[in-house]
Amino acid sequence: MTEGTTTSAAAEGADTLTRLEQEGEIAADYLEGLLDIADLDGDIDMDVEADRASVSIISDAGGRDLQKLVGRDGEVLEALQELTRLAVHRETGDRSRLMLDIAGYRAKKRAELAELGAKAAAEVKSSGEPVKLKPMTPFERKVVHDAIKGAGLRSESEGEEPQRFVVVLPA
Repeated sequence: MTEGTTTSAAAEGADTLTRLEQEGEIAADYLEGLLDIADLDGDIDMDVEADRASVSIISDAGGRDLQKLVGRDGEVLEALQELTRLAVHRETGDRSRLMLDIAGYRAKKRAELAELGAKAAAEVKSSGEPVKLKPMTPFERKVVHDAIKGAGLRSESEGEEPQRFVVVLPA
């Protein structure tokens, strides 16, 4: 790799980081407005993780009020994430892959799904037979696929939304 290519790659990485930070700021402003309208207390935390802007709403009060924004099985959280992505798109003109977490719901879910993926991988390794998991959201499937890959196996998604599911395959 030449020096010009290295400099170009570094500049591209810096541009991407700046763009993702801008997405986070736009999302934070949008979510602050929603919290004000709903008269809910929460602090906004912004980060960049795995080439995505990541925004979390956290609360010192245990997050009981914020549970309203999570909803049953994260349904309200998913809707708020889409609305926030649309707000970012409106400002930037670019499609956003922003991740939203509220009161640690998604972080907790990610840990549970990684464990589910590890257990499914262990079952496939011992039986040699494919294992089909229950239908999941795209976020949930991604976490499980990553866990399966980390265990050295393959997986694929089958079915149609909202009944799309992960199949863990033998090596």
